[in-house]
Amino acid sequence: MSETWLISGPPGCGKTTWILNTMRAHNGTCGYLRLAGHSMEGLEQARNAGIDQAWLQDQIPQVRDLSDPHLDLDCQSEDFLALIEQPRFRPAKQSGLAGVEPDVLNQLETLNLQPDRALMFGIDPELTTQDTLEFGKLESWSLSLHDCVWDPNSLSSFWFELVNGAYGDVYRAKALMNLPDGRAFFCNWIVSQQGSQFLPLQAVAPPTGRPKRASELVVQGKALDGIGIQSTIDDCLLSDAVLEMHQAPLRDRQQEPNHLPG
Repeated sequence: MSETWLISGPPGCGKTTWILNTMRAHNGTCGYLRLAGHSMEGLEQARNAGIDQAWLQDQIPQVRDLSDPHLDLDCQSEDFLALIEQPRFRPAKQSGLAGVEPDVLNQLETLNLQPDRALMFGIDPELTTQDTLEFGKLESWSLSLHDCVWDPNSLSSFWFELVNGAYGDVYRAKALMNLPDGRAFFCNWIVSQQGSQFLPLQAVAPPTGRPKRASELVVQGKALDGIGIQSTIDDCLLSDAVLEMHQAPLRDRQQEPNHLPG
């Protein structure tokens, strides 16, 4: 039978990774939705930039978008698994469905979703606690990078500076970044980890200009220097002319014959 699970937890605790692994282990079709979450005093929720949705759909192209108004859940197969991600700073006072706030249930009801199960990082033992951090103060800063393409070396330098305090105390950073050869990377960092993840997307865009896909940056931390981040990024992005210099040789190689005629 189809089921709907609500997975909640603080920034960087591993919600999306757990959901991805669960989808890969599930034999049937899966659906996904990320709720916006609520800010608290001194704790600002990150903007839902669509990074998690784009990453999951790249890794599992057949995943359904649960926010799609045309999606008819009643027509899905009996082994359909709907996974809903909910950012929240503090664990609920009660475990399971009893800990789900009424406003969250009302929000899901408008999408014809009713959770059968609720799991929370920091409460449920089957969820890892390694990156389940408690935040006393948290700011959020985000930037849409639609149509933007990075110089590869500049991206590496910028990310190193970002997570090592050049623009404030960054606790959490994630992004989707485009490179001139058509590749894109999911960049992921949390202060409790030893290093960053740079995970390539499966889909590679043709080297014919700027790729039309999601590209976003979300940063959470304290005393964030948004102006400094923006200024550095502006210096790291490729102009149309420089992008064409990168892509023209790639197109030429694609057009070369595999072998010379005999």
